[in-house]
Amino acid sequence: MSFTLPTLKPAQLRLLTAIARHGQLQLAAAEVSLTQPAASRMLAEIERGLGAPVFLRQPKGMEPTEIGQIVLRRAQAMLREMRSMAAEVQALREGFGGAVRVGAVTGPAVGYLVPAIRQIKRDSPGAEITVDVAPSRDLLRHLAAGDLDFALARVLPEYDSRDFDIRPMRDEKVALLVREDHPLARAPVVTLTELMDYEWIMQDRGAPIREATLEAFGAVGLAEPRNTVNSPSLLLMIAYLAKSDAVAAMSEEVAQLLTQPPVGAGFAVLRLQRDIRVSPYFLLSLRRRPLLPIAARLMDLVLAQAETGAML
Repeated sequence: MSFTLPTLKPAQLRLLTAIARHGQLQLAAAEVSLTQPAASRMLAEIERGLGAPVFLRQPKGMEPTEIGQIVLRRAQAMLREMRSMAAEVQALREGFGGAVRVGAVTGPAVGYLVPAIRQIKRDSPGAEITVDVAPSRDLLRHLAAGDLDFALARVLPEYDSRDFDIRPMRDEKVALLVREDHPLARAPVVTLTELMDYEWIMQDRGAPIREATLEAFGAVGLAEPRNTVNSPSLLLMIAYLAKSDAVAAMSEEVAQLLTQPPVGAGFAVLRLQRDIRVSPYFLLSLRRRPLLPIAARLMDLVLAQAETGAML
């Protein structure tokens, strides 16, 4: 014959654990804000549903039976889970918990998201934050599919801008990175003509930083560098630069990270006659998708940095 366990309510679970803690019904009733008769009726209802006593009434107080010990162990675990659930829900509603997934092209990922995430984590260590660093085309595809809460990316013509809330951010400055003992590393000024015959490692064709760099060559009447290695991997770029006289074009934020303390990875930024800049990126979110409080907090921190001009 099967036994159907009765469904115990939170108030009943709290009463059981209070009785176990105090050993007296009167003290337990006071803890859970019940009169002693009401607590006695509730305990009788629990034991009736279980078909067995939960506590033995002893001269020195109430002690759990074998069945009572099982029920109490489970009751305590359920109450812990309920308290944890309540705390998580409250944290989520107040913007101090939950999960957020954002995307960014490399420059703003380093310059804006890193400091904003660090601030979130100081206040909300339990927040789960995922960052996708990818080209704008990939980011917009994931954003349109609802996979990202927001993205720092460029607006592309194949997407309907009316689907997004679009907030202006800034353009990107291109830095040309070399190893610190590169022949041109200490030159006061470097021209693109001097860089023509060096080996280059670049992102794939179509990448905004690569296209802006090649346009800079064309603007002064020069052809594209002929000796190139193509890779979207920043890690491969770093490894290649460290072992060659190659030149790599990347966002200024990433170059600063690699050349300044605390990283100081043995690289130098070439000083150009004229800045190379990439078209602006924006902060984009879906119009039809409201953000969770934690995602809204992260977005607000990024926008606040943009307004003040503060970056990593």
